[in-house]
Amino acid sequence: MPAIEANGVFKIFGRRPERGVRALQQGKTRDDLRKQGLTAAVIDASFTVDPGEIFVVMGLSGSGKSTLIRTVNRLLDPTAGSVVIHGTDISSLDAAALRRVRREKISMVFQHFALLPHRTVGENAAYGLKVQGVNRADREARAEEALGMVGLGGWGASMPSELSGGMRQRVGLARALAAGTDIMLMDEAFSALDPLIRREMQDQLIDLQQRLDKTILFITHDLNEAMRLGDHIAMMRDGRIEQIGTAEEILNNPVNNYVAEFVQDVDRTRVLTAANVMEQPVAVLGSGAGPQAAHKLMREHQLPWLLVVNRDRTVHGLVWSSEVATAVREGQDGLPLYRDGLRFTTPDTTLNDLFVDAASSPAPLVVRDDDGHLVGVIPDVTLLTAMANGQPTGNGQTLESSPPGIPDSAMTGTEVPQ
Repeated sequence: MPAIEANGVFKIFGRRPERGVRALQQGKTRDDLRKQGLTAAVIDASFTVDPGEIFVVMGLSGSGKSTLIRTVNRLLDPTAGSVVIHGTDISSLDAAALRRVRREKISMVFQHFALLPHRTVGENAAYGLKVQGVNRADREARAEEALGMVGLGGWGASMPSELSGGMRQRVGLARALAAGTDIMLMDEAFSALDPLIRREMQDQLIDLQQRLDKTILFITHDLNEAMRLGDHIAMMRDGRIEQIGTAEEILNNPVNNYVAEFVQDVDRTRVLTAANVMEQPVAVLGSGAGPQAAHKLMREHQLPWLLVVNRDRTVHGLVWSSEVATAVREGQDGLPLYRDGLRFTTPDTTLNDLFVDAASSPAPLVVRDDDGHLVGVIPDVTLLTAMANGQPTGNGQTLESSPPGIPDSAMTGTEVPQ
């Protein structure tokens, strides 16, 4: 079951807003509605947020993103459409039932902290629990635990005025965590912070989400922030959602000129990952093979290097064509393995984090999964092309039974991935 579902949500301000919905459905524009004294903030917005996902709504000022998030917990009632939280349509709830949903299922982190200045940091962190009716001892314990999660352990007795802006935002985050809700709504939560503190808060949010598996609906006007945080991103313009997709999908397959122009200046090296650019090796050699088999395979495919793999698809090493030729000429039995200079990475590593390793070794970067199995390679030229063009050059596939492009004859008599 999705954590959040928005189905055809409209939010129009002014007298007789339902007339505005009908007008928009009949092809009228926002400008047409303004002439009637109506403001269309959100127009026919639909999206789904899965449990444990960070879903980012991205847009410029006036795009409707903050209005949209306020319909999710009914701080604003939608003019039309529905919002469903864990299977419950909150659009139809009475006031008492809505308060329960807000207390038990949804917490919110605001842009300007929204702390109570006359209460201590601990009391602010525990405030949602107090509203829920949790006894003092339990709420203090949970608040202190939440403060520890955000790096503010021991600050419970301090006043908000004693804290920096970044620390105050951490208190707001701790309050949402202490409340114990499955869903967190974050409206421009980091936009008031300095860039360095903002980056730290993004790192902390990613870490907390991975540890606690919260569902997060995050609003931002910063594209790099959206690309960094979002499992999926909804791009908004003039009240409408233009595109929903992963960061890679939006970067590489924008649906229209507006999205394409919006993303053209994004730092793609911080968004694209090894999985986006890695390639399948043209051939691999089993670890039981000798120089003669390596030499034959490398000549057939005109390869300057060749990965040597074990039967379980772990990497045994790499051989260079010049050294293999020497081994054959001198009649050596063993492979001249190159190991110390190999550099390994994981599929989810961003390109920005690959450059140092790529520059430190003449060998291609080897991409492995969490179990150490080979899934792809990134030669220097591939990485440089991706950096220059901002486009993936690999096929993003993974090795299954045997890598594509290797003839059956090349497998004979060698230990190869099964």
